Amino acid sequence: MQRDPHRYEERWTPAVPERVGLPDTFKAIDATVLANRWDFDDLASGTFTLLNDRRHLGSPVDWTPKSVTQLWSFHLHYWEWAWTLAAVGGERAKKVFADHFTSWSLTCTYGGWDAWAAYPASLRAWVLVNVHQALALGTEIEEQVGNEIARHAGFIEHNLELDVGGNHIIKNIKGLLGCAVFLGDRRLQGLALKHLNRELATQILADGGHYELSPSYHCQVLADLADMAELLTASGATPPPDLQQAVDSMRRWLGEMLLPDGSLPLLNDSEPVGADLIAQLHPAQTEEKPLTVLADSGYLVARNKRFHLIADVGQPGPASPPGHIHADCLSFTLHVDGIAAIVDTGTSEYGYGPRRDYERSTAAHNTLEIDHTNQTEVIGAFRAGRRARATLERAEVLADGTIVISGFHDGYRHLPGSPQHRRTWTIGPATVTLTDVVEGTGTHDLALRLHMSASDTEKADDALQISVARQDGPPDSCAIDISTISSLVAQGFGILTPAVSHQAHIRSQLPVTLTTQLEAR
Repeated sequence: MQRDPHRYEERWTPAVPERVGLPDTFKAIDATVLANRWDFDDLASGTFTLLNDRRHLGSPVDWTPKSVTQLWSFHLHYWEWAWTLAAVGGERAKKVFADHFTSWSLTCTYGGWDAWAAYPASLRAWVLVNVHQALALGTEIEEQVGNEIARHAGFIEHNLELDVGGNHIIKNIKGLLGCAVFLGDRRLQGLALKHLNRELATQILADGGHYELSPSYHCQVLADLADMAELLTASGATPPPDLQQAVDSMRRWLGEMLLPDGSLPLLNDSEPVGADLIAQLHPAQTEEKPLTVLADSGYLVARNKRFHLIADVGQPGPASPPGHIHADCLSFTLHVDGIAAIVDTGTSEYGYGPRRDYERSTAAHNTLEIDHTNQTEVIGAFRAGRRARATLERAEVLADGTIVISGFHDGYRHLPGSPQHRRTWTIGPATVTLTDVVEGTGTHDLALRLHMSASDTEKADDALQISVARQDGPPDSCAIDISTISSLVAQGFGILTPAVSHQAHIRSQLPVTLTTQLEAR
């Protein structure tokens, strides 16, 4: 395709009918959520803030900037900033859109990366079909934009990311469906729904979770599915029954996973999800039970008057794609009296390098590391090899209200002596007790880490009294070395905030049991 893109363009691009457009009654979720995300004057001057990184690209815009990451470049080519132009509306917004559209069309050759990677093309197609009425209809570029949408439709149809799967293929399907409805193309609409039905059966777990096990990607996929259901209804089509069932179950899952402040934990690859998007997703109002078991996702939510704890006792992620997996079995987050105390260290970048390696590592999570090794082998930026296999063993509320959760994983089975890690959380009225049992043979280095919230480190640290002790083990085991070190917690892409991490290190023969007391002050 790179050698002769126009040949493929002519072959793939469907005809553009005389009448095009989306139903007037349809409004995409992003039309509300992203309406005020960007500054209009910035966009008019060719300045874009993406991934918390503001760049001036000139006028006309330099669509192939050399000093940015590929992820930043992808976000530029998503064209999601055009939602703000559409919200502003009027002649000036139309002119800015026309200028950017014209320069982009002249610069970005059909099929050329980064602009024409399948994922950016799919997001851009969805934006174009939605902003067409506000920014292109009745202008000099109306016909060009319609033709561009048809080009996108053909490109997406023949470049579906079936090899990648996950949230990527959902975006492809959404972009294709948007183009199909815009063009009134029944064949493309049927093709999109065929792929959608397959992915619903694969990606949406029985408990309503998305199989990549990331709360922020869960929200993204839920928004995509909800948009598609609404678009089909607005266009007079009947959404597939499985689509509405998936939306409903994902809303229930989302309601269960909300933290006391209404936000979401940053598990696996996650970024903060804004309150405006969460509101648009309509999380189900769930019963305030002391213990919720989301068995298929592997997440358990324990609640009492003082504690809110989310335990991860599930698999690292799906067999494929592995890109958003972290080595985090038996990790957890903890709120005390509504205050974030123990948190996941989050995700600040998707590039190749030491920070990405660290954020995916066992050391970056609130669990036990053995012999300075990751429990799941995370490779590069988006790959995974040997994996921990986790099992939930116990989840119950005792008669006195104490909550007990227990699970184990075998992610260190490849090490000499085949260590296995079992953790039990015992959540009482004012104390959370972690009991970490490491079975196996031989002498090993063990490291237990608890990462404190960066939003208010002093308040988070004051919320808990932490102590670690060896409950049993060989009599010649060494003492535990306990320390507090400075660390960094991600609060979004490109945002690292100073925090602290409490660590306990011990070199011991196995088996051994460590007990950690987390006492609310």
